[in-house]
Amino acid sequence: MDKYDDKIVALLSQDGRLSISKLAETVALSRSAVSERLKRLEERGIILGYRAVLAEPQGQISAFFELSFRTPRCEQYGARIGQIPEVRLCYSISGDTDMLVQVRVASMTRLDAIRQQLEALPQLSMIKTHTILSELVDRTR
Repeated sequence: MDKYDDKIVALLSQDGRLSISKLAETVALSRSAVSERLKRLEERGIILGYRAVLAEPQGQISAFFELSFRTPRCEQYGARIGQIPEVRLCYSISGDTDMLVQVRVASMTRLDAIRQQLEALPQLSMIKTHTILSELVDRTR
């Protein structure tokens, strides 16, 4: 990636709906040059896609679950955890905790039900629930 690619990626990260014409004007390249760069960035897997960012439904509860296992084989649990519709993210991480799972639920009752599902995972040695009180920074949108 060069300075033009960096600028294109930065602009699209801020507004994925920018037209090729606007991108070309902003980075001082021709439309065809920007189109070709976009194609290469997509082919190389740097740009994975374009999407609409929707407002989160009001009244929902977000939480993280910290999971530790007696035998850390996170990959065997990932698919099972991914079947829970409210799971937004599931990471295998380093350190004392083996997995970090983010959920967004409609109620505390549903949060508790998901916790119970997670507690039933084989070899689980520890689970902690962290309910999100407020969002201070989110650059993923």
